[in-house]
Amino acid sequence: MRRIIRNILLLAIAAIVVVAGVLAFNVVTHGSRQLQAAAVPRAAVDAQAAATRLSEAIRFRTISSYEKPEQHAEALRGMQTHIEKSFPAFHAAAKRELVANYSLLYTWEGSDPKAQPIGLLAHQDVVPVAPGTEKDWQQPPYDGVIADGYIWGRGSWDDKGNLYSMLEAAEAMAKAGFRPKRTIYFAFGHDEETAGTSGAKSIAALLASRGVHLDFVIDEGLLITEGIMKGLDKPAALIGVAEKGYATVVLNAHATPGHSSMPPRDTAIGMMSAALARLEDHRLPMQIRSSVAEMFDTMAPEMSGFNRVVLSNLWLFKPLLLREFEKSGPTEAMVRTTTALTIFNAGDKDNVLPGNAEATVNFRLIPGDTQSSVVDHVRSTIANERISITPFPGNTDPPPVTATASPSFQMLNRTIREIFPDVVVAPGLMVAATDSRHYVGVTDRIFRFSPVRANSDDLKRFHGTNERLSVEGYADMIRFYRRLIENCAG
Repeated sequence: MRRIIRNILLLAIAAIVVVAGVLAFNVVTHGSRQLQAAAVPRAAVDAQAAATRLSEAIRFRTISSYEKPEQHAEALRGMQTHIEKSFPAFHAAAKRELVANYSLLYTWEGSDPKAQPIGLLAHQDVVPVAPGTEKDWQQPPYDGVIADGYIWGRGSWDDKGNLYSMLEAAEAMAKAGFRPKRTIYFAFGHDEETAGTSGAKSIAALLASRGVHLDFVIDEGLLITEGIMKGLDKPAALIGVAEKGYATVVLNAHATPGHSSMPPRDTAIGMMSAALARLEDHRLPMQIRSSVAEMFDTMAPEMSGFNRVVLSNLWLFKPLLLREFEKSGPTEAMVRTTTALTIFNAGDKDNVLPGNAEATVNFRLIPGDTQSSVVDHVRSTIANERISITPFPGNTDPPPVTATASPSFQMLNRTIREIFPDVVVAPGLMVAATDSRHYVGVTDRIFRFSPVRANSDDLKRFHGTNERLSVEGYADMIRFYRRLIENCAG
């Protein structure tokens, strides 16, 4: 018996040694994937003048709405006039077109007709401020106040900061006599916050009708995050090479209306409540796929301590990593098709049983899942034929993942490191929806990246209270887009 126990212990020790050796080998041989790129001299930018123009743009309340799509028409026209007046050299160099009444398409013609064009995307519209929260803002949300080194207001970050910094870069270059080698399209939709089905979709269709095929497009997206990734001492610049799909379903529970004094066993509200509880309790599984797996692989050598060991050995530590990601909404969203209960409507009187209860559930699909697979999941999970399931017409499957081996990805990677030399660059998954998904038919490469530094506190401002953009950070955004144009069209 002692011999058996000793042999078991020896085998266990040997197994531990082997596993430890494999872990160490993977850590040591997992070398850095960071491009070597020297920082470029900082281009001169009149940061205060640029900040003033952006602050003026914020004052146009370009709030988009599903229910009232024309409500921001006057604000859009006002901002577009402001754009024309603010960037005269660019307007002299590029052709301007109005698409779907309010979206803007600029064509800056390249000198080489054989060179494949590119697209720079942004959107003019903003989300509303949540009613009753206006008093919580440090500065009024639509005044465009410049204070304490920041440009304050709705749209400063999402997405007028990107739009105006692109135009600031193009204006400076046009003034200096620059002409791009390849044609550059500047496409600014007007309804991104309500799915972009009028603006971006129409622009992409127009380009397709003209036979335009873009080398790549870059749209708003992932950021330069600081102090958010555990074990990473440097800021992380994540390029969204993939984007989640969007699937909203409306559930309607049907029951017999009646008096509350004689309730039946099954009520519309009761059935719907049970169905929603089941959807929250039985979420789709967490998975590490494609772009997220590549992100971990790229970040692993840049990590320190145990985090580096974990990311270099997902074959062993994947369950541990997923448990950690499950603790936080933002991290969990990277590895799961999320389930969000967003709207519930039922009843109109306290003593009347409603005949219907309606709920809206929004899913954000990781690449690999589809609208069809999500509807199947909903149907099997709620398991109630008295509840109908109606998908939204604007739902979309996840767009194709952009390969990181492409020259355009490498160029974007290099540009980021030239302007932000302190960062680590990696591919990533954009968990929200952007206008870029409408361009799948006119390009094979879509990048989602906003050259904005952000910490965990800043992320709360996104679509939230006290949205702001630092004046110096805005100047770096202008430098980034200028360098991007130089690198890809110079």
